Amino acid sequence: MRIRKLPHGTQLPLFDTGGEKPPVSSYVRTNADRLRRWAERGISFGTSSWKYPGWQGMVYTRAYPSQRAFEQTCLAEYATVFPTVCADFALYDFPNPRTMEMMYEETPDHFTISLKVTDRITVKRYPNLPRHGDQAGKENPDFLNPSLFTEQFLGPVRELKQKCGAVIFEFSTFSPGSGITLPVFLRILDAFFAKIPKEFTYSVEIRNSEFLAPDYFALLRSHGVAHVLNNWTRMPGIDEQIRMANVLPASFAVVRALLKPGRTYQQAVEFFQPYDAIKEVNPGIRSGVATTAMRCVQEGKKLYAYMNNRTEGNSPKTIEAILDILDSYPVEKL
Repeated sequence: MRIRKLPHGTQLPLFDTGGEKPPVSSYVRTNADRLRRWAERGISFGTSSWKYPGWQGMVYTRAYPSQRAFEQTCLAEYATVFPTVCADFALYDFPNPRTMEMMYEETPDHFTISLKVTDRITVKRYPNLPRHGDQAGKENPDFLNPSLFTEQFLGPVRELKQKCGAVIFEFSTFSPGSGITLPVFLRILDAFFAKIPKEFTYSVEIRNSEFLAPDYFALLRSHGVAHVLNNWTRMPGIDEQIRMANVLPASFAVVRALLKPGRTYQQAVEFFQPYDAIKEVNPGIRSGVATTAMRCVQEGKKLYAYMNNRTEGNSPKTIEAILDILDSYPVEKL
């Protein structure tokens, strides 16, 4: 399907609706203006991925003729509500330049797209998964390869131009037998960031809680790289991380609300599908994200805050709950 390039500042309906505008949902009426106001202050709320039929009637109200058409074109409607999105799909393969170009063309000027870095760059040893083919279980020779990253990842991402948000290096847990201790990790990371282009906003997400140490934050600060405050199975929650010294080492910050500590990804998928409603309120995640947003406002830092469906069951409603918390803060703190 060919995506037409829109003139700056315009949004056209994707499908013929008989001359009638698509209905506006109660979710959009309640939250679109609040999301815009916070984005104007540098606090951008969005979701991890966006192609969820469970959000129809909430985020999506246009008449999509098929599931395929929905998946190919719903980003344009998403971008009329939220100011940013995290493209999780980039974890699984290097971005395609045409896909990046299409994402740029179908979103408004103010929109930003953050991307996970392809795991060919971030895994030390390939997991034993079918998608890795004959590389499954083997050491990755391209772990933090700056040349490969610059050519195969940043090359296509440049098609996003000013809409590129945070570039997120998500590192899986390094086991004791991996040879990656904190000093080794920092040495490799230091050499890597010294060799890659500086014009992007880089951030690091770790899954080893013992790495949350002064030397780690100092290394990120030296390169202007953000720490990703994340909720995940074996990590302290966002509400705990935001209280750590030097946890915001860059001029911007990234939050990713993922899993409740102790819960696996598969357990969350089975519990929360089809992601059409909140099934489990997590006050710690909500307050942690709200506190991080206020810290960033007070310190003049930009924030990319991404909610995942596996956090509470429906990431748009999780964002709504966090906006309610922020609205409750005394005006003098804002």
